Amino acid sequence: MKRSQSAARVSPRRLINQTLVAAAIATTLVLAVPSLSHAQAAVAGATLRNTPSAQVLDNSTRIVATLEKRRDEFKKNPAALDKFISSEFNQMFDRDYAARLVLGRHGRGASDADVKDFADALADSLMARYGSALINFDTGLKVRVKSETPLRNGAIVKVSSEFLRAGGQTTPVDYLMRKTGTKWQVFDVMVEGVSFVQTFRSQFDAPLSTKSIKQVAADLRAGRVQPDAKQ
Repeated sequence: MKRSQSAARVSPRRLINQTLVAAAIATTLVLAVPSLSHAQAAVAGATLRNTPSAQVLDNSTRIVATLEKRRDEFKKNPAALDKFISSEFNQMFDRDYAARLVLGRHGRGASDADVKDFADALADSLMARYGSALINFDTGLKVRVKSETPLRNGAIVKVSSEFLRAGGQTTPVDYLMRKTGTKWQVFDVMVEGVSFVQTFRSQFDAPLSTKSIKQVAADLRAGRVQPDAKQ
């Protein structure tokens, strides 16, 4: 798969948003770098243990540390970056459930196999298009988790965070999570209030109106259709 054009050709604001979206989608939680002091972190750890918010903090810390440690390696070896992103994505993202939401009305009555085929094709396309933005991710940027809100009687949880950039600018990044088995997984990410599920549902409505789910999945793999997580 071809990667996105050089960041040098992208406007500063779009580059920031691409990095946010790439991080949120590719590794789901990579941007949630805890900006808490050591004392606050200790309190938060005791309070949030085994909650969706705790997963945001714990996983993001590990992921960001890995990105920083292996940055040079990832620049030289994009395949290694792809493998790392894919591993984290598969652990934290409920891709099949998210795919059903993206498919919307087109997924009604669809088999699990067709949904999985579409989910895998969409994920691979997103990784190929946006994954390289993580190489330039500034690990000095910080995010604080603001709140954790249960929805649908606790079946779903929204973790609201705030991305803090140099100069004091802030960008809200929220995660919708649901429990699968014993762990919480993300199924939607909202950057500045824009849901990636809703964005892709709108983008794929037209092709899914004229083609089958398998055909659209094949188009994704061939690069004939590309998801655009623009802001």
